[in-house]
Amino acid sequence: MVSSPTRARRPVGHRPRKRFGQHFLAPSWAQKVVKTIDVQPQDVLLEIGPGAGAITLPLAETGAPILAVEIDRDLARELATQVPANVSLITADFLKTDVMPFLTALQPNRPPGSPTDVPRRFRVVGNLPYNLSSPILFRLIELARAHGTLTDATLMVQREVAGRLVATPGRKDYGVLSIFAQIHADIDRRLDVPPTAFAPPPKVRSSVIRMTFRRSPVRIVDDALFERLVKGAFSQRRKTLANALKPLEPTAPAVLALAGIDGKRRPETLTLEDFARLTEFFARLKAPVL
Repeated sequence: MVSSPTRARRPVGHRPRKRFGQHFLAPSWAQKVVKTIDVQPQDVLLEIGPGAGAITLPLAETGAPILAVEIDRDLARELATQVPANVSLITADFLKTDVMPFLTALQPNRPPGSPTDVPRRFRVVGNLPYNLSSPILFRLIELARAHGTLTDATLMVQREVAGRLVATPGRKDYGVLSIFAQIHADIDRRLDVPPTAFAPPPKVRSSVIRMTFRRSPVRIVDDALFERLVKGAFSQRRKTLANALKPLEPTAPAVLALAGIDGKRRPETLTLEDFARLTEFFARLKAPVL
């Protein structure tokens, strides 16, 4: 386990596994992350990738129930000997496991005198492996949409990914991840973390972001079509919108004109509202004639 309060040390005898993207966080930085999470009496927590427990153990001190999902059997076995009773640890791949039955079975540990009429909040935390951060983010968005029970997610990600998550139209890092995340959540950066906060130090800088899940601010008439249009537009982002969408629909230039969107624009200039409107016009094109 980590012994220094300021520098990260890998667990004794454990070689970090590249396939799991393992970088172990120093206790001092873990405390900053826990402070950022700001656990409340009504909270139930889902931690993705607890690793050696740098975040798990100080989180557990709040008394909140925690479902910790760890893919590495060796780390999970070691962590199981250290966690208190309010931590439920399962060894599983978060991307392939339905965690909601485990999570929703947990109840908040409300201290005496705390309000009992405040509903449970299901919150996600995690120091995400950089090679899997995008799939995990998309999985969380999927869970938030499907169940409507996740309140927010406080996550450590590569700073480049954080930039894409908060990017606005017109910026180079605005793209598919920006749109799908911002359709379903308000996102802000909470903390920037240097490579020296980890062992071994990654070659990139990191950021802690907060995703607060909510309903879409725009009406999307066909989710599958919206996804195809967004991915199709950004698959060739150097092309104009009309040319990028032609492989999906030969009449794309005409549909763009009907939607009031200039086909010469680049995909990264379109807002969420633009993509929602475009989806509606493409859906009309595909609708059967009665």
